Amino acid sequence: MTTAAVPDGQRGDEDDRGGLRAALGGLTTRGRSFLAAGVAAAACAYVLGQADLLRVGLLLATLPLICVLVLHRTRYRVAASRRLTPQRVEAGSEARVQLRMENVSKLPTGLLMLQDHVPYMLGPRPRFVLDRVEAGGRREVSYRVRSDLRGRFPLGPLQLRLNDPFGMCELTRSFSAYDTLTVVPRTEALPPVKLVGEASGYGDGQQRSLALAGDDDIIPRAYRHGDDLRRVHWRSTARYGELMVRREEQPQRARCTVLLDTRRIAYQGSGPDSAFEWAVSGAASALVHMLERGYAVRLVTDTGSSVPGEGTEGFAGSAQDSAESAGLMMDTLAVVDHSEGGGLSRASDVLRGGDEGLLVAFVGDLDEEQAALTARMRNRTGAAVAFVLDSGTWLTGGAVAGAVEDRIRQLREAGWTALAVPPAAKLADLWQQAAGVRAESVAADTYGGWS
Repeated sequence: MTTAAVPDGQRGDEDDRGGLRAALGGLTTRGRSFLAAGVAAAACAYVLGQADLLRVGLLLATLPLICVLVLHRTRYRVAASRRLTPQRVEAGSEARVQLRMENVSKLPTGLLMLQDHVPYMLGPRPRFVLDRVEAGGRREVSYRVRSDLRGRFPLGPLQLRLNDPFGMCELTRSFSAYDTLTVVPRTEALPPVKLVGEASGYGDGQQRSLALAGDDDIIPRAYRHGDDLRRVHWRSTARYGELMVRREEQPQRARCTVLLDTRRIAYQGSGPDSAFEWAVSGAASALVHMLERGYAVRLVTDTGSSVPGEGTEGFAGSAQDSAESAGLMMDTLAVVDHSEGGGLSRASDVLRGGDEGLLVAFVGDLDEEQAALTARMRNRTGAAVAFVLDSGTWLTGGAVAGAVEDRIRQLREAGWTALAVPPAAKLADLWQQAAGVRAESVAADTYGGWS
């Protein structure tokens, strides 16, 4: 929630004069007409020597000026706040925006007209009219926003229009606070399939590694309440000055890397139904699914960038920060755009470590060189699944081109489980199909798995 508190009027003379000039600029047609008529009547009274006409002229000219002065003071005494629920939504889903206006002065307000600035992708600008707000009173209004396009959209600033009871002056006040709505890609629920050879243990993505038995190889840790006292390592306790225990069994979460190809030359078309948007949505679905299955997950793009970061070799760490890591990766996918790179070499460099676990790739059009480079990535992972999008077929709606079939065959020969993605395909169906293809083609290497 953001709050725009109105100043208390303690400003310098220069700011005060600037605000008064802005208020004078807010005179309506009626106010300007009254002011002009008053000046004209006063001039005629001076020429003709009519005192009664002068009084009328002064009344006509003074009334709009008094209204301007009242509104000029009123602009400091209204506060506004905005609450956005939720702040992160999937494309096509709605978010609710609640506005609260508070009269912090000791006098009631007149008619208030509200307008919140909203990007056109989220719909028309909402407008509200509030009746008289008593001193210390509050009014709440709400509206909904929705976008079929992912991205980060600013909401605000909120504009408040104040009118005097005579309609002489209209003052527009813009608050400074704004909120940001993050629209993340749509995600699909994926079936809990498994590849042959998936490791068992804690959760669906947990492996265990035992520490070596020698004293020199023991990795001690601080004593925790409930630890078996028989595991106390006295040599380390004496060394560190606190009770230390042997870490005889060290949990290790299975890993998954999701590779997203964002090269501009690899995709054709644009819009929510384009091949690129399908790839982004597919990557988001895979990330959420693998985190739910207990994997340590990271997102890698063709530019070599890795999310959530380099803290734990780029992977989401413990299960406790999975939700935070998922939010970080979804925020990244909300604003990911085409890259100007021509190849996947930077992504290949990120995967050079060789202990990447499962690799799930969403790639666009591949030429012969990039297909060979992608094929070599398989040697650095335990298992690899590729969803290849032929953006040309997404534009024409035709059959998958022969060149794409050749690239898929090349990936499969290198050990990939590669599938072509037809237009408007469901990732859940392809996910199930990939498990069947993997079960048929499994060879000696059955490390890890995916679910």
